[in-house]
Amino acid sequence: MKLVDPDAPFFRPLWVRVICVILPLIWAGVELWSGSTAWAMLFGAAGIYLGLALFVWRRPEP
Repeated sequence: MKLVDPDAPFFRPLWVRVICVILPLIWAGVELWSGSTAWAMLFGAAGIYLGLALFVWRRPEP
């Protein structure tokens, strides 16, 4: 079972994929700025994983 299915119709528009990657990374910055490194690492890892899943590992559409 995949954590994120990059081939789902929800992730078809580019702007949805970009928002799904950018928001956790921004929140990681907020958490790091406020001094909570554990939450920053968690959200940073989520953003990196989403970036890989939605842009690198995603199969191109036919």
